[in-house]
Amino acid sequence: MDNFTFAARRVVASFTFVPAWLLSLIVLAAGIFLAIQAHRVLFRAATRMVAERDLFWRSLVQRTEGPSRLTLMMIAVAFAASIAPLTNGQANVIRHLLLVCFIALVGWTARTVLHIWVTIYLRRFKLDSEDNLLARKHTTQSRILQRVAGWLIVTITIAVALMTFEGVRQYGVSLLASAGAAGLVLGLALQPLLKNLVAGIQLAVTQPIRLEDAVIVEGEWGNVEEVTSTYVVIRLWDWRRMVLPLSYFLEHPFQNWTRESASLIGTAMIHVDYTAPVDVMRRKLVEIAEGSRLWDGRVVNLQVTELRAETMEVRMLVSATNAGRTFDLRCEVREKMIAFLQAEHPGALPRGRAEVLGQSEMPAARRALAA
Repeated sequence: MDNFTFAARRVVASFTFVPAWLLSLIVLAAGIFLAIQAHRVLFRAATRMVAERDLFWRSLVQRTEGPSRLTLMMIAVAFAASIAPLTNGQANVIRHLLLVCFIALVGWTARTVLHIWVTIYLRRFKLDSEDNLLARKHTTQSRILQRVAGWLIVTITIAVALMTFEGVRQYGVSLLASAGAAGLVLGLALQPLLKNLVAGIQLAVTQPIRLEDAVIVEGEWGNVEEVTSTYVVIRLWDWRRMVLPLSYFLEHPFQNWTRESASLIGTAMIHVDYTAPVDVMRRKLVEIAEGSRLWDGRVVNLQVTELRAETMEVRMLVSATNAGRTFDLRCEVREKMIAFLQAEHPGALPRGRAEVLGQSEMPAARRALAA
């Protein structure tokens, strides 16, 4: 390697007719160009190698494209700087630039490693499974912590890069020494951001909501679609999206239908006449539930819950594995029970009654109304 470097310096030194500054630019540009071309060849080869493998390996190669290119460019610039006719000041600038690039590379690599680790960790959990409570728990927790850690990595990387500049380092030291009002003003200005970042950590630990949880928020029913480091996206039943800050779920009450389990008990209410055969309807409800692919086999019940002037209210309870299937099962139970009553017991449907009086009873009825 030393012999190669020595030979390269002799070749560069032979161009005595070219100004030193221009020759240095040419050498540095040539090094960067060769690094980019070498990376392109290597990246294509790596892409072909993983073309037949699963999605993880293809994603891994794609994710490392940027850091690997920057690494080759830094190596090429460092080598070019060692053979270029640079002055001491120019060499110091190049070394400082490489130091800043190295810090950025470490931060970039850390974020890439974080993403890869989270991807590997979450491969064990499937959100599209029937009982996805554990998967939603780990996915939500990992995504929130990943975003918070990503922001910390970016902040630390920028801070370390700025501290390599003498003027900025002195200013940072004096700012920390002065503290007081500047820190207070900065804290007040960043209060909404810091509030949501802290709320994100609290949500990741306590998990009042998870991805795909069925919730009722602000009077709207929907599912948690996305949890970022500052806000939550709720996919409403009609495909609208409601966006709420993370702190909302720590400061306001809301309903979570799938907090401990995705299974739900659905309620279907119907009003029938007092002559309706309740026992027959109860047996029919069991038959409807057992014949439905939506029922999970756990809860089925029918009860008279209220008596009104002309009808009685009947409540039918059935359970399913998740909120969507529960809603469909409730509709199915209502439709089939009404169809059964129409076909087998039409007299059980709600109806109005009128009493017809005979001729002898009419005068007494008029006197009663007049009184």
